[in-house]
Amino acid sequence: MSSDATVLYDAPGPKGRMRNRIIAVVFIAIVVAVVAYVLVVLAGNDQLTGEKWDPFIKSTTWTTYVLPGLWGTLKAAALSIVLALLLGAVLGIGRLSDHAWVRALSGLFVEVFRAIPVLILMIFAYYLFADYAIFPSSQLAFAAVVTGLTLYNGSVIAEILRSGINSLPKGQTEASKSLGLSKSQMMRVILLPQAVTAMLPALVSQMVIALKDSALGFAIGYVEVVRSGIQSASYYGNYLPALVVVAIVMILINFGLSSLATYLEGRLRRGRRKTAVADPEEADLAAMENMPTFGGK
Repeated sequence: MSSDATVLYDAPGPKGRMRNRIIAVVFIAIVVAVVAYVLVVLAGNDQLTGEKWDPFIKSTTWTTYVLPGLWGTLKAAALSIVLALLLGAVLGIGRLSDHAWVRALSGLFVEVFRAIPVLILMIFAYYLFADYAIFPSSQLAFAAVVTGLTLYNGSVIAEILRSGINSLPKGQTEASKSLGLSKSQMMRVILLPQAVTAMLPALVSQMVIALKDSALGFAIGYVEVVRSGIQSASYYGNYLPALVVVAIVMILINFGLSSLATYLEGRLRRGRRKTAVADPEEADLAAMENMPTFGGK
């Protein structure tokens, strides 16, 4: 074993590097060949002609199909994300409750709805709302999509928050109790802000999943961006360009969410560092809490 070797990976020698280069070249050649074959087949079926893309130059295609579907996607995703965050906060705190029956009920709710596929939740909610006339017929699909997304993502967010709170140093809880804070005050003022900051990337990833899962509303007739794209393709006969445009729209939205999460995380961390510098007494107290103890004292 060479002196440059890491714990989990040994640096390859000359033969290993040559073998890796050969594998990389072969893999790239296969990918290029597959892409070229797909392009040839699509061109043979007249899917790459300019006429197939012309509808997306017209404003009527966007105002009739794409934009209404995009509004449906954003509307369902935004409402379900807000409700899922609220539900996840309640369930996550409930799983950490001092009362056994609260922990049991919260855990049962989380495990049940986290295990059921989102599509089944949407279909079940759709027929339940229809049978009991809970919502008007024009809002049935929207309500079912939001309900399914909220129940599933709320359960997952509850586990994210619970793991985030459990990952915090025990000194945070002990210091809060020594200051005489109640359990609710400790959660609201001390633990939750730190857990949300630490778990922000995971929370945003779950929001992206909620945005993408809104496309499952297609199965119950909800008009979202994928359904509107397919409707546009069936009208103009350009399925490939329509799906490419829909994919680009979804990629841009998800990229925007990820960029926002990165910005918020950096801003929160910078704010916490500035607070620590501005209040040296709190920084000293935090340092004292983290000092090692000897002799069990």
